This record gives sequence, structure tokens and C-alpha cells, in this order.
Amino acid sequence: MTVHPFIEAEKQAGHNVKRACELLKVSRAAFYARRTVTPGPRAVRDVELTERITEVHATSRGSYGAPRIHAALQRGGERCGRRRVARLMRQAGLQGRHRRRQQRTTIPDPRAALRPDLVLRDFQPDPTALDARWCGDITYIPTDEGWLYLATVIDIASRRVVGWATADHLRTELVADALRAACHQRHPNGPVVFHSDRGCQYTGREFADLAGKFNIQLSVGRTGQCWDNALAESFFATIKRELIGDRPWPSRSAAHSAIFEWIEAWYNIRRLHSSLGYRSPAEYETVLAA
Repeated sequence: MTVHPFIEAEKQAGHNVKRACELLKVSRAAFYARRTVTPGPRAVRDVELTERITEVHATSRGSYGAPRIHAALQRGGERCGRRRVARLMRQAGLQGRHRRRQQRTTIPDPRAALRPDLVLRDFQPDPTALDARWCGDITYIPTDEGWLYLATVIDIASRRVVGWATADHLRTELVADALRAACHQRHPNGPVVFHSDRGCQYTGREFADLAGKFNIQLSVGRTGQCWDNALAESFFATIKRELIGDRPWPSRSAAHSAIFEWIEAWYNIRRLHSSLGYRSPAEYETVLAA
């Protein structure tokens, strides 16, 4: 029950509380009970949880919604329900970042050699198949200097970005640099399937020759079917939602530096993935290696 502030003001001024309560049709018992009430255990716990939720939300750079914040709290030993987390987030004015539509950057080459789809939309994590299946794609970042293009290589088994590259062009060199980075970083022991869409950067002779050099078998999805490369599409939706946003960056170098820090210090190492049991790619791989 909320007591009108007029009554409190009358009390502090030494005036007749009884008369003030009568005027506002509030009982004196309710007025004095309200003045002496102390927060209950649940209210105190809500305050404590809200502080922890705010900390986790800030650590995630404002990207986590209730499910990931709930998972992070559980990992830290907090015991609370997801609905309670969602309620406290609403009350605190906190929310995660939401996915937005993507624009395709790869252009199919109708003259390209036909290659099979070796993934068939199976992007489930596989604890037995690290560095057995990779996928990749290209996205764009607006800067005041013009577009910056980002190519990635992701390990399907652990969701880790194992290779990436940026450039101011969409030539095959961009995706080749990302694939080289992945091979030099991971040194896979056996053959690797690399899955992409049918963009001309991935289906030309230059990229095929590079793949053969590293014992990589190329796989492609169908033209215009985003679900055939859903993991790569999902990663780009995440980085645009959590880092790039809708604003242009001041320069390509500034965007590149931010991408480096986001991928190498946050996404691969610390960001919790629901598909990995709310673990980061690095943690998931460490558990598999134990």
C-alpha cells in the first residue's frame, strides 16, 4: 500500500496526522505500518540478483538476454529461475540484442564446377569431430571509408572461429586468406570438409587449388538456401547484433581491430553458446581434450 506523501509531510511538520488521514481516507494504522515496514527476504534477494544480472549483462557488452544471463548465473552458483531473471531484467530496463535480417554478399558462378553438399544442414556440435568439418561465408561492415568485408572459417563441432580475414574487396583472395589462417592455426591431422555457399569466391579454380594443397574437401549448399549454411549465417547475425550494429565505423582499420578483439577475446574464449550447453567454444574444446 502506498501512503500519500501529503500525510508524511503533515507528520514531519508536526500537524495532525489523524486529520490528514481522514481527509485522504487512509487509516492511521496503515500509515504507521507503511512507515515501519522492512523489505522481505524475496525483495532483498531480488535486489541482490538484479546487481548480479546487471554485472553479467555489462560483461556481455549488453548482448545477453535472459537465457544466457540465467546460464551465467547458474555457472556462478546462483540459484534462480529463468522467469525471475527475465522479470528482473524488465524491471531494470535490460534486454539482449536481437537478430536482424542479413544481406548476401556472395554471387553464384553458373560456370562453376558442381560439388556435393557433404553437410546436408547437419550443424550439430560433435565432440568426436573437431577439425573434421568447417564452414565459412562472407559478410560486410559499413565504414566511413567504404565497405569492409569479413570472411570466416568456423569449426562446426565447437563453433570456434578458427580462421578469418578482412579486406576492402570481394575477390577470392579474401576467402583464401581466411582458409589459410584456419589451416595455420589448427594444423588438422586428417582431411577436412569445408562447407560454403555457391558464391564465385568459393567455387573458382584458385580456391579449389588452395583447398587441395591443405587436404580440404569442398562442400557447397544450394543456391539461395540460407539454411544450407545456417551456422555461418548465424555467426554473422550474432556479430552484427552484438558488435557491428547499424552505425558506420570511422575507418576500416577501426572495424578490423574491433572484430579482432570481439572474436579472439570474447566470442571464442568467453561467450556462452546454448548449443554447447552454455559453454564457450574454448571451454568446450578444453573439456573434450581432458
